[in-house]
Amino acid sequence: MTAPSFHTAALSRAQSLSILGGAAVMLSLAMGMRQSLGLFQPSVMHELGITAADFQFAIAVQNIVWGITQPFVGALVDRYGARWIASSGCLLYVAGLALTAGATDALTITLGAGLLVGIALSCTTSSIAANIAARVVVPTRRSLAFGLVSAAGSIGTFVASPFAQTLMQHHGWRLALVGFIGMAAVMLPAAFIGGRADRLPNATSRDKDLTLGRALEEAWRHNGYVVMALAFFVCGLQLVFITSHLPTFLANCGLDPMVGAQALAVIGAFNVMGSWLFGWLGDRYPKRLLLGLIYVLRSLFIASYFSLPVTQASTLVFAAAMGLLWLGVIPLVNGLVTEIFGIRFLSTLTGIAFFSHQVGSFLGAWGGGLIYDVLGTYDRAWQVAVLIGLIAGTAQLLMNDRPTARVAAQTA
Repeated sequence: MTAPSFHTAALSRAQSLSILGGAAVMLSLAMGMRQSLGLFQPSVMHELGITAADFQFAIAVQNIVWGITQPFVGALVDRYGARWIASSGCLLYVAGLALTAGATDALTITLGAGLLVGIALSCTTSSIAANIAARVVVPTRRSLAFGLVSAAGSIGTFVASPFAQTLMQHHGWRLALVGFIGMAAVMLPAAFIGGRADRLPNATSRDKDLTLGRALEEAWRHNGYVVMALAFFVCGLQLVFITSHLPTFLANCGLDPMVGAQALAVIGAFNVMGSWLFGWLGDRYPKRLLLGLIYVLRSLFIASYFSLPVTQASTLVFAAAMGLLWLGVIPLVNGLVTEIFGIRFLSTLTGIAFFSHQVGSFLGAWGGGLIYDVLGTYDRAWQVAVLIGLIAGTAQLLMNDRPTARVAAQTA
C-alpha cells in the first residue's frame, strides 16, 4: 500500500516543497524580525530619550495596522493571488526598517516600525502563507501543512533575536536594524517562489460562484466563528505582551540583556515543535478543544512565572513552555476556518479573525507599557492577561465547530 499523498496531484513533490519552502522562509523572516523588536526598546529609549510607552505605542500601531489591513489584503489575495502582494510587502518591510534605523524621535519610530512594518506584515505572514499551503496540499493534510509553515515562523525568531542582540552589543541598535534590512531583502525571492501557488485553484465546483458578501454573511451567522475570533484577541494580547515587555522586565530583575534574547530564541526553537505538534493533532482531534487547551495552559504558565522569583533558569523554562504553545493556534484557526467555510475566502475570513488578534496585540504592547509607566511594575498587566486567557480558553472549548450547510453538502 502507498502512503496517502500530501500535496495536490497538480504538482510534483519537488514543486510542492519549493512553494511551501518559499512561503515558510518569507513567514519565518517576517515573524522573526517582528518578534525581536522588543529587544531594541532599552537602547532606543536611552539614545532618543523616549519612554517605554512611546516605544510600545509604535509596536501597538504596528499591530493594529496589521490587524486593520489584514482582511483587505486577504481579500486581494483570495481574488488576485499571493505573489505580487507578498512581494510588495517585502519592499514595505525594507522601507519600514530603514526609516526606523534613521529615527531621531518617537514619531519616526511609529511611522517606520509601526505603520510601514504593520502593512508589510499583512502581506507576508500567516494569512498569506496559509492561502499558499491550502492550495498546495490535499484537504485531509491541511492542518499539518499549516502547522509546518507556522513552525517556520519560529525559526526566524531563533535566528533573529540573538543576531540582533549581538549586533546591538557590539555596534549599536541602528546597525542591528541594518542587519534586519538584509534579512528582509531575502524575503523577496522567497515570496516570488511561494507565489507560484497562484496557478492552483482556491475553489471547488460548489463554491466557485460564492461571493465575498455571502461568505461574510455565513461567517457572521456562525456563532462558533464569532467565538473563535473573539478568543483570538487573547492570543494577541498574551504573546505581544511577552515579546514586547519581557526584555525590560528581565532588565528590571537585574538579569543580563542577553537572557531576553535567549528567551525569545528558546520560544522560537520550541515553537517549531509546538506548531508541528498542534498541526498534526489538528488533523486527528477536535481543533476547538486543542485551541481552548492552548489558551488555558498559556495563562497558567504566565501566572506561575510572574508570581515566582525570576532567574535565568526559570525564564528559559518559561520560554520553552510558552514556545510549545506559541503559534500552535495558527494551524488550528486556519484549519477551523477551512472546515467550517472551505478555502474560497480563507485569507479574508482568517484576516477578519486576525483583526481581533491584533486588537489584543495593541493592548498587550501599549497597555503593558502604559501600566508599567504608571505603576512602575508589570504585576497588574500579567494578572489581566491570565484572567482573560482563562475566560477565552473556556469559551473556545465550548464553541460550535459545525461546518456550514454548503460545506457539509460538499463534503457529503
